[in-house]
Amino acid sequence: MSTKVFVDGQEGTTGLKIFEYLSRRTDVEVLRIEESKRKDLDERRRLINASDVTFLCLPDVASRESASLVENANTVLIDASTAFRTHADWAYGLPELTHAQRERLRTAKRIAVPGCHASAFVLAMRPLVDAGFVPADFAAHSHSITGYSGGGKKMIADYEGEPNPKLQSPRPYALALGHKHLPEMAAHTGLRAAPIFTPIVGPFYKGLAVTTYFSPNQLAKRVSPRDVQAVFAEYYAGEAFVRVAPFDAEDNLDGGFFDVQANNDTNRVDLFVFGNEERFVTVARLDNLGKGASGAAIQCMNLSIGADEQAGLQR
Repeated sequence: MSTKVFVDGQEGTTGLKIFEYLSRRTDVEVLRIEESKRKDLDERRRLINASDVTFLCLPDVASRESASLVENANTVLIDASTAFRTHADWAYGLPELTHAQRERLRTAKRIAVPGCHASAFVLAMRPLVDAGFVPADFAAHSHSITGYSGGGKKMIADYEGEPNPKLQSPRPYALALGHKHLPEMAAHTGLRAAPIFTPIVGPFYKGLAVTTYFSPNQLAKRVSPRDVQAVFAEYYAGEAFVRVAPFDAEDNLDGGFFDVQANNDTNRVDLFVFGNEERFVTVARLDNLGKGASGAAIQCMNLSIGADEQAGLQR
C-alpha cells in the first residue's frame, strides 16, 4: 500500500525539488492541489488530513497556519521553514545528529528540516562539543559560501535574467549578524551562544560549504587537527550520508583550491579538517538543495514511513 503524500507549498524551490524526488518513487501517491485552490484553506486542510505525510514548503507564518489545520492524528508533518527548528515538540530532522536522533525521527509526527547552513555547521560542531574538545561557551566564528538557489525564486531569477555585473562576484549578506539559522546553530550543537556567522552567496546555482575557525588555546583540551578528524571519523562511522575526509589529504583540494560544488546532486555531507598545530579549520560541504533542504526532507520521510533511509537519494 502506497504512502499518501501532500506538498503544501509546491511551487517554491524546495517544494519543486521534493516533487522531483517523489516522482521517481513507486511507493508513494502524491496528492495534488488544483492551481486555483493553492491558497484555499479548506482544500489545504482536506489534503493535509488525507495524507500520511505532508511537507510544508512555506514561509514561517504559513507553516504555522498549516500545522494548525491538522486533525488527523496519524498525519506526519515535515516542515522546511524556520518556524519549528528549536521547538521542543518537533524533532530536528538531522538523523546523524546523535545516536538517538534517528529513532526519534522514526516515531515523530512533527519534524523540522534543518536549514542548509545550520546542517553543515551542526554536523561539524556537535561531535567536538560531545567529545569535550569544544567548551559550551566557545565563541565560534564561521562563514558559509552558497549557491544562489538558496535565495529562492526571486534570487534565481535575478542571477539567471539579464546580465548584472554586481552578481558576478561573491556577495556577503546578513551582515547585521542575525541570520535566521542562528538559533538552531546554538540549540543543536550544545553551544550556549550562536556563532558569529557570515554567509556569502556566489555566482553558481547550488553547493554550500561552511568553514569554522579554531585555535587550540580556545579549546577545552589541547588537540591537533588530526585528533579532530579522528573524532569525526568515529562519530560518523557507518553513516551513509556523511563522509569524513582524511586529514589534509592532497585529493581534498583541486590544485590547492576547495570545490564547493563537489556534492551537488547528492544527499551527502563531506567533512574536512585543514590546518596545523597552531590553527585549523573545519569545512562541511553539501548540496544546499539536497542535504540542505529537499533531500533531508525525503530522508526524514523515509525514516517516518519505514522505507529504506537511502531510498530515492544519491550518495
